[in-house]
Amino acid sequence: MTTVEILYRYTIPPTDSVTFALAATKDVYGIRRLSFDRAAHTLRVEYDATRLNAAAVTQLVRQAGLDIEEELPLVLPPPAAEPVPAA
Repeated sequence: MTTVEILYRYTIPPTDSVTFALAATKDVYGIRRLSFDRAAHTLRVEYDATRLNAAAVTQLVRQAGLDIEEELPLVLPPPAAEPVPAA
């Protein structure tokens, strides 16, 4: 088993029906965990990459009714180095 996480930013907070539909995706073989960060408007999905791929997970989330704005990187890139002033 290869555990992978994918992070989505959503635009509209999920309604009760969307939340229940997302909870039902945990019944899909390969989906391990879903967790919301309502303050950041993100959904993190942990899945088994030997059973599913990112496209399939995205499709499941969209079919549940969540309006995905974008997929976010899990690791933020390092900050850009400031230019050194010439002496």
